[in-house]
Amino acid sequence: MDVLRKSVDEPDEVVDFPNVHTDIVHLGDMTVGRFVNQPGWRWSQDVRPTIGGDWCQIRHVGFIVSGRLGIEFPDGSSVVFGPGDVFEIPPGHDGFTVGDEPVVQIEWGGPRNWAGLGSGRNRVLATLLFADVVGSTEVASRLGDGAWRDLLSRTFESLRAELERFGGREVKTTGDGMLVTFDGSARAIQCAAAMRRIARAHDLQLRVGVHVGEVEIVGSDVRGVSVHEAARIMATAEPDEILVSELTRTLAGAAGLAFADRGTHVLKGLDGEWRLAAFTEGAD
Repeated sequence: MDVLRKSVDEPDEVVDFPNVHTDIVHLGDMTVGRFVNQPGWRWSQDVRPTIGGDWCQIRHVGFIVSGRLGIEFPDGSSVVFGPGDVFEIPPGHDGFTVGDEPVVQIEWGGPRNWAGLGSGRNRVLATLLFADVVGSTEVASRLGDGAWRDLLSRTFESLRAELERFGGREVKTTGDGMLVTFDGSARAIQCAAAMRRIARAHDLQLRVGVHVGEVEIVGSDVRGVSVHEAARIMATAEPDEILVSELTRTLAGAAGLAFADRGTHVLKGLDGEWRLAAFTEGAD
């Protein structure tokens, strides 16, 4: 089991509204935030003008470190939380600072949505590129661990130079592969072609999957069904093949890129049939 440790003093994300500052850290699937609400802060006057709505629709779970937090509900009822209080506040409420002392609260239910509302980057449309070295186990066995690690390191260094050239953002490595996001499908495919050439130069082969879909931004990571779809498309690709979804093909086709139809496929764990296409060698 891996131990994760982060500090809200060095947050992954900072969200500011008038009179309230939030430091947010992401620990795997959990998001934790430290909220500091200044005296005079009120959700309806300081946050609502930015996000709209009559009441805060976020469920909050956490505890009060210091200060006093007031909550009002549409039926006119209210409650005040103080230091040491652990709370669960349902959607549909207004919040405010009670008294002249700032409220400091820690939350582990609510900060992810709060961050998305504040930054506007919670969910975005992105082009996802999954790349994986073909036959890495066999290559490592043939070369030996030390030589394989050196080859993989040199290859990845060259691949990252192409990511920078085409505007890709490396999300994470997956052992002998990587996940990258782009803001355009054509650049993603052109980058994939450049990555394939680099792999060939190192006597390696890549299989690549490219897909366009909506993802959730969680710190430096991306999540959602589209990520799984892109991974399945990559897994379907033949060695040295760049395989793309139909939507990706349509969007990239406007840039003059050429593809060969690969028919329909059933992708493991996904519903329906998926029409896929391969970026052709001639456009490489």
